[in-house]
Amino acid sequence: MTTDPQSYELLLVPEFTKNAAGTGDTADAHALRSAVVVATGETGASGYPRYAGDGMEADIDPATRAVEALLVDGAELDYGLTVRVADRAR
Repeated sequence: MTTDPQSYELLLVPEFTKNAAGTGDTADAHALRSAVVVATGETGASGYPRYAGDGMEADIDPATRAVEALLVDGAELDYGLTVRVADRAR
């Protein structure tokens, strides 16, 4: 039995250049696209659980919520974009 989350909401946001503090900040970015992905029961090539839904497939580390691999509509993420894991509104 697994205790991994069964779903996540992914937000596709623009990747910003570093700000004056030297950090890249997407916290205030508006999502260009979002998807609710659910566990497929498979393990991705990265070794983490695979989640899929709404045109996105992601390998997500449940301990850190880091997205280790991502496909959007079957393709790799375009340069200038990044993905965040958001808290799902219930």
